[in-house]
Amino acid sequence: MYYYPESLIVELEERARQLRLDSVEMIHRRGSGHPGGALSVAEIMAALFFHKLRLDPQQPDWPERDRFILSKGHASAILYAALGRLGFFPMEDIKEWGSLECHLQGHPDRLKTPGVEMTSGILGHGVAIGAGLALAARMNDMNYRVYVLLGDGECQGGIVWEGVMTAAKYRLSNLTAIVDYNDVQLDGPVHEIMPMEPMADKWRACNWEVLEINGHDLRQVLEALDMASETHHRPTAIIAHTTKGKGVSYMENQAKWHGIAPSEGELAQAVAELTKEVA
Repeated sequence: MYYYPESLIVELEERARQLRLDSVEMIHRRGSGHPGGALSVAEIMAALFFHKLRLDPQQPDWPERDRFILSKGHASAILYAALGRLGFFPMEDIKEWGSLECHLQGHPDRLKTPGVEMTSGILGHGVAIGAGLALAARMNDMNYRVYVLLGDGECQGGIVWEGVMTAAKYRLSNLTAIVDYNDVQLDGPVHEIMPMEPMADKWRACNWEVLEINGHDLRQVLEALDMASETHHRPTAIIAHTTKGKGVSYMENQAKWHGIAPSEGELAQAVAELTKEVA
């Protein structure tokens, strides 16, 4: 049994709220982006970046740092918000997101942005690259862990499962994959476009440890991450059941909000809801 003090939960809930607020404001300001899949992972990102990951913003290339891969790179707004709030770069930089001179690209670029471990955009590569990084840790006698966040629609791609099988072959217990299972992709419900059920059984069949959680319950998120850290014989997949667009009522479960920016009025409503100015 794991114990998490109420103060930690409250702190991380506030972090998740702030990351959502940062994300919708960034996407509105830029005029493009992917709010739905950014909002759905706020609790996961808060738990990782403000509690679990071993990182040093002053030494982005610290060899023993944990590696985080945003395989669903279109959700970059919330990654930039987390990195900025941790101090990898000034928060003022996010106001320039979208300009040619800005180091924050539409999709994460490891050669431009401190704290980004994999250039992503084309979906499906994260687990395979994560497996490579995890295997490198073993070969180099290093203790860092690797975390890969991917989407449920992304799991429709065959390359995901090549990485899954590779990780299982080498029994990479220092690798954790987290599936943002919100059941909504660009064109509609995942279960209609290309059903992924039984999702958990697919990972189990590939010899992964599998945990299923409510991805918005911070105690469940923290417990799953801790359980993954204590699994020593194979990699772990955390199937996080989430809500697309979580926290903004008109975005929730709506495929429309996979990849468009809110208008001025829509932003105002989102900000009001996220700052609890409306019921």
